[in-house]
Amino acid sequence: MSQTPSKTISLSEWQHQLENIHVSKQDLNKLVMNYLVIEGYRDAAEKFSLEANISPYDDFDSIEERMSIRNAIQTGNIQEAIEKVNDINPEILDTNPSLYFHLQQQRLIELIRLGKTHEALEFAQEELAHRGEENPQLLEELEKTMVLLAFEKKTHECPVNDLLDYSHRQKTASELNAAILVSQSRHKDPRLPSLLKLSVWAQNRLNSEISFPKIDNLLTCQLEEPESNAQAMEE
Repeated sequence: MSQTPSKTISLSEWQHQLENIHVSKQDLNKLVMNYLVIEGYRDAAEKFSLEANISPYDDFDSIEERMSIRNAIQTGNIQEAIEKVNDINPEILDTNPSLYFHLQQQRLIELIRLGKTHEALEFAQEELAHRGEENPQLLEELEKTMVLLAFEKKTHECPVNDLLDYSHRQKTASELNAAILVSQSRHKDPRLPSLLKLSVWAQNRLNSEISFPKIDNLLTCQLEEPESNAQAMEE
């Protein structure tokens, strides 16, 4: 049974308290720059660097390299991405068999997407089967991918058709981007999403103690009137 909060803080009172909290603009700028650099938004990072008078911890050419690799994966050109990674540092894939498998798995998905059934079967046998035999988890992922072939004409009915979604390309691209950053002794995860998750967690914890204006929509970050006050206003 959930406990009803014994105290309610109004929207105006909450806003007044927030106004008394000092947040360094420099820290906020670093947070934004951190996100732009790690996610590979070179143009935005370059413009923000000039506007905010803050230097990125990475050079813009390096950001451009990672952006190019990410774009290759997001457009389905997996082999191009692999070649570009090897140009940067061959050890990235040589020392990360799971990542290399996922890239090859994405190549298989792209062949299936194009309807190249025979080529897809050959590729799975030659490039992926032996890797799956060495790792039960990877074998399970391969078997899941092969299910797509059984629904070649009706992929929308396939129970694993999420593999064909654009989001799966993004997932593969993010995994590779993180590996490149680690190889360069960089942080692989931007701090901003972690702070947003922490904010949601803190709100949920505090909500069990008091009723206060919460942010329900992280896109707008609009404070909402506490439920108790909103109900009173309706009555």
